[in-house]
Amino acid sequence: MATPAALPPLPFNPSRVRSYLVRLPLFTRLVLLVILAFWLLELQTMWSVVQWGALIPDEINLGTMYRLNTYPLIHTGFFHALLNALALTPLLERFEAEHGTLTSIALFVGPLSTFPAGIYLLIEKVILHSNTSVVGSSIWVFLLLGSEAIRTYKSNPHFSLGPYKIPTWTSPLFACVVLSILVSNVSFLGHLCAILIGYLFGLGYLKFLVPPEKILRWIEGKLNLLGRLPHYISVDQKTFGRYGVLPSSNNAANGNNGTPMSFLGTNQRLGA
Repeated sequence: MATPAALPPLPFNPSRVRSYLVRLPLFTRLVLLVILAFWLLELQTMWSVVQWGALIPDEINLGTMYRLNTYPLIHTGFFHALLNALALTPLLERFEAEHGTLTSIALFVGPLSTFPAGIYLLIEKVILHSNTSVVGSSIWVFLLLGSEAIRTYKSNPHFSLGPYKIPTWTSPLFACVVLSILVSNVSFLGHLCAILIGYLFGLGYLKFLVPPEKILRWIEGKLNLLGRLPHYISVDQKTFGRYGVLPSSNNAANGNNGTPMSFLGTNQRLGA
C-alpha cells in the first residue's frame, strides 16, 4: 500500500497565531467581538444592521447620532469584516498597548470615530451634495496608519523607490489610492478623512482630546480595573507595564516597532 503524501506545511505557525490572540488587550478584543456580533446579526433578514448603523448623510439627525460611532463596527459581508479585522488588529493592539485601555476606549468611542465622520458628512452634504453611505473599520485602519506614518517620518523622513526619495508620511495616501484602484466600491473620501485625522493626531494637534492621566489613574485605582479585568492595560505604563507587568524591551530588540501594513482593510461604499 502506498504511503499517503505528506500535507504541505502551513504558511503560518498556528501556535504563534494562538499565542498572539491570547495576548490581545481588552479593548482590542471587545472591538473584534462587536464586529463579529454585528456580522452575525446581519445574517438574519428581518432587520438590516447595515441600514441601521451605516454613516448615511441624509439619515443623520439628533435621533441618529449613534451612526457616528456604529459605522466602523458594521460590515457588508464576511470577507469585508475579515479583511478589516486582520488589518485593524495589529494597529489597534499597538495603540492600546501604548496608550492604555481607558484612553483607547475614550478616543475610539469618541473623537477618532466622530471626527472622520464629521468631515466626511460635511464634504458629502455641503460640497458634493451626495448621499453615499460608508461602513467598515478601515476608517480606523487608515487613521492609525496616518498616525504611525507621522511617527515614522520623524525618525525616518524618506524611503527609497528606485532613484526617488519619497516622504514616509505619504505612505497611507499611497495605500489609499492603490486600494481604491484595486478594490471596487470602497470609500476613497472616507479613507482620506481618516488619514487626515490620523495625521493631526500623530502631529499632536488632537492631544487636548486625550483624557487627563490624573483622572484615568483615579478611575483605575478606585475601581481596581487592573486587578479585576484580564488583559486590561493601565494608563501608567511606566508603573505597571503591559498587562500589569514590568515593561520589556523585547519588542524593540526583535524589531517589532515597524508599522504593521501586512493587510489593508476596506471601508465599504454603499449607494450610487
